[in-house]
Amino acid sequence: MSGSDPLELLRASTRARVALGRAGDALPTARLLELRAAHAAARDAVHTPLDVDALTDRISALGVDTLRAAGAPSDRTEYLTRPDLGRRLADGTDLPRGEHDVVLVVADGLSPRAVAEHAPGMLAEILDRLDGWRVAPVVVATQARVALGDEIATAVGARHVVVLVGERPGMSSVDSLGLYFTYDAHRGRRDSERNCISNVRPPHGTGYAAAATTLALLMSEARRLKLSGVALKADPALPPGDAGS
Repeated sequence: MSGSDPLELLRASTRARVALGRAGDALPTARLLELRAAHAAARDAVHTPLDVDALTDRISALGVDTLRAAGAPSDRTEYLTRPDLGRRLADGTDLPRGEHDVVLVVADGLSPRAVAEHAPGMLAEILDRLDGWRVAPVVVATQARVALGDEIATAVGARHVVVLVGERPGMSSVDSLGLYFTYDAHRGRRDSERNCISNVRPPHGTGYAAAATTLALLMSEARRLKLSGVALKADPALPPGDAGS
């Protein structure tokens, strides 16, 4: 690539900011304004509320029943300053109970935008891979942290939980969705007892089909080994019998 910018290949392979340049001792004005705009977009992603009605309609269009729930924080400010409250169901929550193997929880998390953009497509791929599982109605939860899924699983009578949650926005990514699977979900589960598939945001991150395939493998192995978390590993290139801890 004689005569070309040696950093061009690197820039083409990542959305991270590479070699922004300089104007004296500072960044060029254009790059500085881009950084400020990206920071504003990240803040907006955190604070923009989830349109629960619109999201529920899109999920219902997949042919599944839906329920609604909320964490204990009274507003977004309390959600951000009291993470512990986002792990607990709001007082008075009454979810119908049944006998289910797994419940799928769609949680706004720190990026409601990520949930609005990616949750319906991600759910469609997951549901296609849950033959043989008794699946509870999908629960859409607001002011929710990952661990809220444990309480929801207990409330609806599901043994396991998959939480689709908006991940903390970054300067290059404000719409990343994370998937968290917990075997034998109940209050008090530790983060080390969960499996995470992160950065679901096609076309710039993990695709829906790839994430769903990995999740299905993890769930199958969790059933066989009766555990989840750091002791459970999955390689989507391997058949289920070859994935181990």
